[in-house]
Amino acid sequence: MHTRKLGGLEVGAVGLGCMGMSWIYREAERDDDASVAVINAAIDAGSTLLDTADIYGDGHNESLLGRAVRGRRDEVVLATKLGLVVDDLSARRLHRDASPAHVVSACEASLRRLDVDVIDLLYLHRIDPAVPLADTWGAMASLVAAGKVRYLGLSEVSVAEATSAHAIHPVTAVQSELSLWTRDAVGFTAVDGQWKPSSESVVDWCAGNDVAFVPFAPLGRGFLTGAITSQDFGPEDFRAASPRFTQENLAANLPIADAVRAVAAKYDITPAQVALAWVLSVGEHVIPIPGTKKQRYLAENIAAASLALSPENLASLTALPAPVGSRY
Repeated sequence: MHTRKLGGLEVGAVGLGCMGMSWIYREAERDDDASVAVINAAIDAGSTLLDTADIYGDGHNESLLGRAVRGRRDEVVLATKLGLVVDDLSARRLHRDASPAHVVSACEASLRRLDVDVIDLLYLHRIDPAVPLADTWGAMASLVAAGKVRYLGLSEVSVAEATSAHAIHPVTAVQSELSLWTRDAVGFTAVDGQWKPSSESVVDWCAGNDVAFVPFAPLGRGFLTGAITSQDFGPEDFRAASPRFTQENLAANLPIADAVRAVAAKYDITPAQVALAWVLSVGEHVIPIPGTKKQRYLAENIAAASLALSPENLASLTALPAPVGSRY
Protein backbone atom coordinates (compact mmCIF):
# COMPACT_ATOMS: atom_id res chain seq x y z
CA MET A 1 0.00 0.00 0.00
CA HIS A 2 1.08 3.59 -0.57
CA THR A 3 2.21 5.22 2.66
CA ARG A 4 1.76 8.64 4.23
CA LYS A 5 3.59 10.47 6.99
CA LEU A 6 2.41 10.51 10.59
CA GLY A 7 4.93 12.40 12.65
CA GLY A 8 8.18 10.48 12.31
CA LEU A 9 6.34 7.36 11.19
CA GLU A 10 5.15 6.01 7.85
CA VAL A 11 1.70 4.39 7.81
CA GLY A 12 -0.56 2.95 5.15
CA ALA A 13 -2.50 5.65 3.32
CA VAL A 14 -5.73 4.04 4.54
CA GLY A 15 -5.91 3.06 8.20
CA LEU A 16 -8.47 1.03 10.13
CA GLY A 17 -11.01 2.48 12.54
CA CYS A 18 -11.81 -0.22 15.10
CA MET A 19 -14.67 1.42 17.03
CA GLY A 20 -17.49 -0.40 15.24
CA MET A 21 -16.07 -3.76 16.27
CA SER A 22 -17.18 -3.00 19.83
CA TRP A 23 -19.64 -0.12 19.89
CA ILE A 24 -22.17 2.14 18.15
CA TYR A 25 -22.89 0.20 14.91
CA ARG A 26 -25.00 -2.97 14.91
CA GLU A 27 -23.69 -4.05 18.28
CA ALA A 28 -25.77 -7.26 18.17
CA GLU A 29 -23.44 -8.47 15.39
CA ARG A 30 -20.27 -8.12 17.45
CA ASP A 31 -17.86 -11.01 16.82
CA ASP A 32 -14.47 -10.66 18.49
CA ASP A 33 -12.83 -13.55 16.65
CA ALA A 34 -13.89 -12.17 13.28
CA SER A 35 -12.68 -8.70 14.28
CA VAL A 36 -9.27 -10.04 15.29
CA ALA A 37 -9.05 -11.68 11.87
CA VAL A 38 -9.95 -8.38 10.16
CA ILE A 39 -7.30 -6.49 12.12
CA ASN A 40 -4.64 -9.01 11.18
CA ALA A 41 -5.71 -8.93 7.53
CA ALA A 42 -5.37 -5.14 7.64
CA ILE A 43 -1.82 -5.42 8.98
CA ASP A 44 -0.95 -7.99 6.30
CA ALA A 45 -2.18 -5.57 3.61
CA GLY A 46 -0.22 -2.61 4.97
CA SER A 47 -3.08 -0.82 6.72
CA THR A 48 -0.92 -0.18 9.75
CA LEU A 49 -2.62 2.75 11.51
CA LEU A 50 -5.09 1.15 13.93
CA ASP A 51 -7.45 3.53 15.72
CA THR A 52 -9.35 3.01 18.97
CA ALA A 53 -10.33 4.89 22.16
CA ASP A 54 -10.82 4.05 25.80
CA ILE A 55 -14.57 4.71 25.64
CA TYR A 56 -15.29 2.34 22.72
CA GLY A 57 -17.20 -0.39 24.49
CA ASP A 58 -15.87 1.07 27.76
CA GLY A 59 -12.43 -0.46 27.24
CA HIS A 60 -13.51 -3.48 25.20
CA ASN A 61 -12.13 -2.14 21.93
CA GLU A 62 -8.68 -1.46 23.34
CA SER A 63 -8.54 -4.96 24.83
CA LEU A 64 -9.66 -6.43 21.50
CA LEU A 65 -6.97 -4.51 19.64
CA GLY A 66 -4.35 -5.56 22.17
CA ARG A 67 -5.31 -9.18 21.61
CA ALA A 68 -5.18 -8.78 17.84
CA VAL A 69 -1.71 -7.23 17.65
CA ARG A 70 -0.06 -9.49 20.21
CA GLY A 71 3.13 -10.70 18.58
CA ARG A 72 2.88 -8.03 15.85
CA ARG A 73 3.48 -4.88 17.88
CA ASP A 74 6.36 -3.64 15.74
CA GLU A 75 4.24 -3.84 12.57
CA VAL A 76 1.56 -1.37 13.64
CA VAL A 77 0.95 2.18 14.78
CA LEU A 78 -1.52 2.18 17.68
CA ALA A 79 -3.66 5.26 18.21
CA THR A 80 -6.06 5.68 21.11
CA LYS A 81 -7.87 8.54 22.83
CA LEU A 82 -8.69 9.82 26.31
CA GLY A 83 -10.74 12.64 27.78
CA LEU A 84 -14.22 11.09 27.73
CA VAL A 85 -15.66 8.84 30.44
CA VAL A 86 -18.53 6.36 30.08
CA ASP A 87 -21.34 6.85 32.58
CA ASP A 88 -23.82 4.40 31.05
CA LEU A 89 -22.58 2.08 28.30
CA SER A 90 -25.96 0.95 26.98
CA ALA A 91 -27.32 4.51 26.89
CA ARG A 92 -24.01 5.83 25.53
CA ARG A 93 -24.02 8.52 28.19
CA LEU A 94 -20.62 10.17 28.62
CA HIS A 95 -18.96 13.06 30.36
CA ARG A 96 -15.71 14.89 29.69
CA ASP A 97 -12.71 14.70 31.98
CA ALA A 98 -9.44 16.08 30.68
CA SER A 99 -7.96 16.89 34.07
CA PRO A 100 -4.24 16.14 34.42
CA ALA A 101 -4.99 13.41 36.97
CA HIS A 102 -7.39 11.70 34.59
CA VAL A 103 -4.94 12.02 31.69
CA VAL A 104 -2.36 10.04 33.67
CA SER A 105 -4.75 7.37 34.96
CA ALA A 106 -6.48 6.94 31.60
CA CYS A 107 -3.17 6.47 29.83
CA GLU A 108 -2.12 3.81 32.31
CA ALA A 109 -5.42 1.99 31.82
CA SER A 110 -5.06 2.12 28.02
CA LEU A 111 -1.53 0.74 28.22
CA ARG A 112 -2.83 -2.19 30.27
CA ARG A 113 -5.72 -2.95 27.94
CA LEU A 114 -3.62 -2.63 24.80
CA ASP A 115 -0.94 -4.72 26.54
CA VAL A 116 1.89 -2.50 25.29
CA ASP A 117 4.68 -0.45 26.84
CA VAL A 118 4.09 2.66 24.74
CA ILE A 119 1.19 4.19 22.79
CA ASP A 120 2.22 5.48 19.37
CA LEU A 121 -0.39 8.24 19.11
CA LEU A 122 -2.53 9.49 21.99
CA TYR A 123 -5.38 11.86 21.19
CA LEU A 124 -7.36 14.17 23.42
CA HIS A 125 -10.80 12.89 22.43
CA ARG A 126 -12.61 16.10 23.27
CA ILE A 127 -11.51 19.31 24.95
CA ASP A 128 -12.96 19.65 28.43
CA PRO A 129 -14.38 23.17 28.91
CA ALA A 130 -13.82 22.82 32.65
CA VAL A 131 -10.06 22.33 32.24
CA PRO A 132 -7.67 24.75 30.50
CA LEU A 133 -6.33 23.12 27.35
CA ALA A 134 -2.81 24.08 28.43
CA ASP A 135 -3.20 21.96 31.57
CA THR A 136 -4.49 18.94 29.67
CA TRP A 137 -1.92 19.22 26.91
CA GLY A 138 0.88 19.73 29.41
CA ALA A 139 -0.12 16.52 31.20
CA MET A 140 -0.20 14.66 27.89
CA ALA A 141 3.23 16.05 27.00
CA SER A 142 4.54 14.68 30.30
CA LEU A 143 3.52 11.21 29.11
CA VAL A 144 5.72 11.68 26.05
CA ALA A 145 8.60 12.78 28.28
CA ALA A 146 8.04 9.67 30.42
CA GLY A 147 8.28 7.41 27.37
CA LYS A 148 4.71 6.14 27.65
CA VAL A 149 3.49 7.90 24.48
CA ARG A 150 5.32 8.74 21.24
CA TYR A 151 3.09 11.37 19.62
CA LEU A 152 0.07 13.49 20.59
CA GLY A 153 -3.09 14.34 18.69
CA LEU A 154 -6.34 16.27 19.02
CA SER A 155 -9.86 15.30 18.00
CA GLU A 156 -12.66 17.62 16.83
CA VAL A 157 -10.89 20.92 17.49
CA SER A 158 -10.82 24.38 15.96
CA VAL A 159 -7.80 26.01 14.34
CA ALA A 160 -7.38 28.24 17.40
CA GLU A 161 -7.38 25.25 19.74
CA ALA A 162 -4.92 23.33 17.58
CA THR A 163 -2.66 26.37 17.38
CA SER A 164 -2.73 26.83 21.15
CA ALA A 165 -1.79 23.20 21.80
CA HIS A 166 0.87 23.19 19.09
CA ALA A 167 2.66 26.08 20.81
CA ILE A 168 3.02 23.96 23.96
CA HIS A 169 3.93 20.59 22.44
CA PRO A 170 3.85 19.49 18.78
CA VAL A 171 0.50 18.24 17.49
CA THR A 172 1.20 15.22 15.30
CA ALA A 173 -2.36 14.55 14.12
CA VAL A 174 -5.83 16.04 14.20
CA GLN A 175 -8.76 13.67 13.89
CA SER A 176 -12.20 14.80 12.82
CA GLU A 177 -15.04 13.71 10.58
CA LEU A 178 -14.56 14.26 6.85
CA SER A 179 -16.42 12.79 3.90
CA LEU A 180 -18.37 13.85 0.85
CA TRP A 181 -21.31 14.68 3.11
CA THR A 182 -19.40 16.10 6.11
CA ARG A 183 -16.97 18.89 5.18
CA ASP A 184 -16.62 21.06 8.29
CA ALA A 185 -12.92 20.25 8.45
CA VAL A 186 -12.35 21.76 4.99
CA GLY A 187 -14.36 24.89 5.76
CA PHE A 188 -17.92 24.01 4.74
CA THR A 189 -20.88 23.16 6.96
CA ALA A 190 -24.10 21.50 5.82
CA VAL A 191 -27.10 23.72 6.64
CA ASP A 192 -30.57 22.80 5.35
CA GLY A 193 -29.14 20.91 2.40
CA GLN A 194 -26.68 23.64 1.37
CA TRP A 195 -22.96 24.13 1.92
CA LYS A 196 -22.21 27.21 3.99
CA PRO A 197 -18.55 28.36 4.02
CA SER A 198 -16.87 28.92 7.37
CA SER A 199 -13.89 31.09 8.19
CA GLU A 200 -11.40 28.27 8.76
CA SER A 201 -10.15 24.94 7.44
CA VAL A 202 -8.56 22.59 9.97
CA VAL A 203 -7.28 20.48 7.07
CA ASP A 204 -5.42 23.50 5.66
CA TRP A 205 -3.99 24.32 9.10
CA CYS A 206 -2.69 20.76 9.34
CA ALA A 207 -1.06 21.01 5.90
CA GLY A 208 0.63 24.27 6.86
CA ASN A 209 2.01 22.87 10.10
CA ASP A 210 3.17 19.44 8.93
CA VAL A 211 0.37 17.76 10.90
CA ALA A 212 -1.50 14.68 9.70
CA PHE A 213 -5.27 14.95 9.33
CA VAL A 214 -7.08 11.70 10.16
CA PRO A 215 -10.71 11.59 8.96
CA PHE A 216 -13.12 9.30 10.76
CA ALA A 217 -16.39 8.22 9.12
CA PRO A 218 -15.01 8.84 5.59
CA LEU A 219 -17.82 6.68 4.21
CA GLY A 220 -20.53 8.78 5.81
CA ARG A 221 -21.26 6.12 8.47
CA GLY A 222 -21.97 3.69 5.64
CA PHE A 223 -24.31 5.95 3.70
CA LEU A 224 -21.88 6.71 0.87
CA THR A 225 -21.46 3.00 0.11
CA GLY A 226 -24.98 3.02 -1.33
CA ALA A 227 -25.97 0.09 0.86
CA ILE A 228 -28.27 2.11 3.16
CA THR A 229 -31.55 2.98 1.52
CA SER A 230 -33.94 2.73 4.43
CA GLN A 231 -33.98 3.27 8.19
CA ASP A 232 -33.56 -0.38 9.17
CA PHE A 233 -31.19 -0.06 12.15
CA GLY A 234 -31.79 -1.75 15.46
CA PRO A 235 -32.10 0.40 18.58
CA GLU A 236 -28.51 -0.49 19.52
CA ASP A 237 -27.23 1.24 16.40
CA PHE A 238 -26.24 4.91 16.78
CA ARG A 239 -27.69 5.75 13.36
CA ALA A 240 -31.22 4.91 14.49
CA ALA A 241 -31.29 8.29 16.25
CA SER A 242 -29.00 10.19 13.87
CA PRO A 243 -30.66 13.18 12.11
CA ARG A 244 -29.31 12.33 8.67
CA PHE A 245 -30.70 8.82 8.92
CA THR A 246 -34.31 9.59 9.76
CA GLN A 247 -36.54 8.10 7.09
CA GLU A 248 -37.45 11.52 5.71
CA ASN A 249 -33.89 12.84 5.60
CA LEU A 250 -32.48 9.58 4.31
CA ALA A 251 -34.85 9.72 1.35
CA ALA A 252 -33.81 13.32 0.66
CA ASN A 253 -30.13 12.35 0.80
CA LEU A 254 -30.27 9.31 -1.48
CA PRO A 255 -29.40 11.33 -4.64
CA ILE A 256 -25.96 11.92 -3.09
CA ALA A 257 -25.35 8.19 -2.87
CA ASP A 258 -26.74 7.74 -6.38
CA ALA A 259 -24.22 10.26 -7.74
CA VAL A 260 -21.34 8.46 -6.02
CA ARG A 261 -22.59 5.18 -7.49
CA ALA A 262 -22.62 6.74 -10.96
CA VAL A 263 -18.96 7.73 -10.69
CA ALA A 264 -18.10 4.25 -9.40
CA ALA A 265 -19.72 2.70 -12.48
CA LYS A 266 -17.39 4.67 -14.76
CA TYR A 267 -14.35 3.04 -13.14
CA ASP A 268 -15.89 -0.36 -12.36
CA ILE A 269 -15.18 0.15 -8.67
CA THR A 270 -17.40 0.43 -5.60
CA PRO A 271 -19.05 3.58 -4.25
CA ALA A 272 -17.02 3.16 -1.05
CA GLN A 273 -13.82 3.31 -3.07
CA VAL A 274 -15.00 6.48 -4.81
CA ALA A 275 -15.80 8.11 -1.47
CA LEU A 276 -12.39 7.17 -0.06
CA ALA A 277 -10.55 8.29 -3.20
CA TRP A 278 -12.17 11.72 -2.84
CA VAL A 279 -11.07 11.99 0.80
CA LEU A 280 -7.53 10.88 -0.08
CA SER A 281 -7.39 13.51 -2.84
CA VAL A 282 -7.84 16.30 -0.30
CA GLY A 283 -4.14 16.16 0.56
CA GLU A 284 -1.13 13.91 1.04
CA HIS A 285 -1.32 14.57 4.77
CA VAL A 286 -4.82 13.03 4.96
CA ILE A 287 -5.04 9.46 6.32
CA PRO A 288 -8.64 8.19 6.50
CA ILE A 289 -9.61 5.43 8.94
CA PRO A 290 -12.73 3.70 7.60
CA GLY A 291 -14.10 1.08 9.93
CA THR A 292 -15.39 -2.36 9.08
CA LYS A 293 -16.01 -5.75 10.66
CA LYS A 294 -15.83 -7.65 7.36
CA GLN A 295 -12.78 -8.64 5.37
CA ARG A 296 -14.37 -8.05 1.96
CA TYR A 297 -15.03 -4.41 2.84
CA LEU A 298 -11.54 -4.10 4.30
CA ALA A 299 -10.08 -5.22 0.95
CA GLU A 300 -12.21 -2.63 -0.89
CA ASN A 301 -11.12 0.15 1.43
CA ILE A 302 -7.44 -0.72 1.14
CA ALA A 303 -7.63 -0.86 -2.66
CA ALA A 304 -8.89 2.73 -2.68
CA ALA A 305 -5.38 3.88 -1.73
CA SER A 306 -4.26 3.01 -5.27
CA LEU A 307 -7.10 4.76 -7.10
CA ALA A 308 -6.83 8.06 -8.93
CA LEU A 309 -10.06 9.68 -10.08
CA SER A 310 -9.93 12.20 -12.92
CA PRO A 311 -9.98 15.90 -12.04
CA GLU A 312 -13.39 16.13 -13.72
CA ASN A 313 -14.88 13.36 -11.60
CA LEU A 314 -13.33 14.74 -8.42
CA ALA A 315 -14.86 18.12 -9.26
CA SER A 316 -18.25 16.55 -9.84
CA LEU A 317 -18.08 14.88 -6.44
CA THR A 318 -17.04 18.11 -4.74
CA ALA A 319 -20.03 19.80 -6.39
CA LEU A 320 -22.52 17.37 -4.79
CA PRO A 321 -25.16 19.05 -2.64
CA ALA A 322 -24.97 19.11 1.12
CA PRO A 323 -26.99 16.53 3.04
CA VAL A 324 -30.23 17.21 4.86
CA GLY A 325 -29.88 16.79 8.62
CA SER A 326 -27.08 17.55 11.06
CA ARG A 327 -24.39 14.94 11.69
CA TYR A 328 -25.30 14.58 15.39
